[in-house]
Amino acid sequence: MRQLVELHGGSISVNSGGPGKGATFRVLLPPAATMITHAVTDEDRPLHSAAAMPDQTPVTPSIGLEGVKVLVVDDEPDARSLIERLLQDCDATVTTVASAKEALEVLARDQLDVLISDIGMPKEDGYTLIRHIRRLKGDNRQVPAIALTAYARTEDRAKAIEAGYQLHLAKPVEASTLIAMVAALSKRENRFGRPH
Repeated sequence: MRQLVELHGGSISVNSGGPGKGATFRVLLPPAATMITHAVTDEDRPLHSAAAMPDQTPVTPSIGLEGVKVLVVDDEPDARSLIERLLQDCDATVTTVASAKEALEVLARDQLDVLISDIGMPKEDGYTLIRHIRRLKGDNRQVPAIALTAYARTEDRAKAIEAGYQLHLAKPVEASTLIAMVAALSKRENRFGRPH
């Protein structure tokens, strides 16, 4: 996370009231985005509702995602719709699906730049999905991936990264944070070693 924030010319700091009291992460970004404060608790409460998703207040896009192809995987229709709208407002090309099975079908036919996936899905969860993706043949096996989930503990983040995600973002997440992270991942060196 620190590296991605610094890529955008920003800084990150953390404060905690002590064990069991969670932590507050403060991210400062230059004028392209505003200061973001997000509290993370030690509770493990998977939430599956639009209320757990980015703020629904209309966002004026400050980061362009034109030409960036994003696949959003979430079993909640409201969550998919909200993320799709946020990214399309920044000119991204967005495909949404409701399951790991559908995601793999899209990956078999389309070249993607970024994957955003929920973790807590029925049948096959987000961990299983990313492990399948990392075993694919072809370029999509290396698609940069964000786990966007209500599982917010430190061990949940470690599990997501170990499974194959580049980033773990806890719901609810600020719209500007999600957009900045998609932009950062899509501009990483691509599968052929050239800047995207």
